[in-house]
Amino acid sequence: MMRLLGVVALALAFTSPMALAQSAAETEAEAAPSRAETGGATTLEDILRRQRGEEVDMDFRRENTGSRDGAASIADPLGTLGGASDPELWRALRFGTADVTSQVRAPGATLLVQDSGMSWLEFREGPLRTYGGYFLLGVIGLLALFFLIRGRIRIGAGRSAATILRFKAIERFGHWLLAGSFILLGLTGLFTLYARLAIGRPETGLSDEASIMARQDGAWLETALLGAKWIHNNVSWAFMLALVLVFVMWVIHNLPDKTDIKWLLQGGGIFTKAHPPAKKFNAGQKLIFWSVIVLGASISASGLSLLFPFELPMFAKTFALLNGTGLPEAVGLGALPETLTPHAEMQLSQAWHAIVSFVLMGIIIAHIYIGSVGMEGAYDAMGSGEVDLNWAKEHHSLWVEEVQSKNPQKIDAPGGATPAE
Repeated sequence: MMRLLGVVALALAFTSPMALAQSAAETEAEAAPSRAETGGATTLEDILRRQRGEEVDMDFRRENTGSRDGAASIADPLGTLGGASDPELWRALRFGTADVTSQVRAPGATLLVQDSGMSWLEFREGPLRTYGGYFLLGVIGLLALFFLIRGRIRIGAGRSAATILRFKAIERFGHWLLAGSFILLGLTGLFTLYARLAIGRPETGLSDEASIMARQDGAWLETALLGAKWIHNNVSWAFMLALVLVFVMWVIHNLPDKTDIKWLLQGGGIFTKAHPPAKKFNAGQKLIFWSVIVLGASISASGLSLLFPFELPMFAKTFALLNGTGLPEAVGLGALPETLTPHAEMQLSQAWHAIVSFVLMGIIIAHIYIGSVGMEGAYDAMGSGEVDLNWAKEHHSLWVEEVQSKNPQKIDAPGGATPAE
């Protein structure tokens, strides 16, 4: 009996892998659609897979583009028609293998059918729109939660009767030009991305009146989208000008120093009542400054590339520089394309432009919170330019000491009285 069981176990050990392999082969054969009945064309299974978001092997279309070698002899009745049918020619155009010539010598001059447009559209209407919206809502939610837990950061010693000049008029002008233009750019950008969700589309089953109303609503929104695009394109120049202005005025005050380490280790005093010493800009403000400069410059560069795609391509040159470092291959991406059509340049620029803009919008929302409802006395710095002396001593004590040592008259006390230390 034991010998019989041993023989059965040995047989199962040999036959199980064979059975599994045979089953896998049968499953793979069933999964691969047969195109014999369609003459090599797309099958219903291909369409269903694409609708389910599954990967579809396109080699059967990419390689089915006809051949000159298969053309009939010129002596035959059909010999002058060549070796490719119209569908085969369109497939060659679709996959960029057609022999197209042009007198224009520029990237994309011979590109008649762009293959990457749908990938860009799916990204824009899918992950970009979805995760970008969740990100902004998440930032707003976290700030609301923080406000409920921490409350408004008050001036520990209370307001004093004296103020100190923090920002001059030109500084406030640069700040508000940058802030106002960025808010307009953010709102018009978000409107352009999300407004199409609200455009009415006539659907099967709608009455004639409902269809007309849907088309009218869509026409109104399309007009609004054109207006948003015009505002976005033109306000961008004010944003770039303000970015340069703010950088020139404040870069010297935002260079890192040793006081920033202590400020960061203490969390800027946000979770405690004691605020670490800081100069004109603390470490948190420096992080905001460099985020605005670096991300704003990147947004500006990609925006210029979108405005002038044929004159200012950005990604092909960037990819060439990255390939030179060997970084793409080190992370498994392989060599990045160093020749891109204007269509691909615009799609990459638009995707990068939107992603970086979402990140900067999240940072600016947090900045607006701290500068308004989040902290008592903070708005005065960019409102009137004069801040409460006690507020200045708590948040920028080193800067106050520097101002007082250089020019004590900058302290504005009622009646000429000297404020108590």
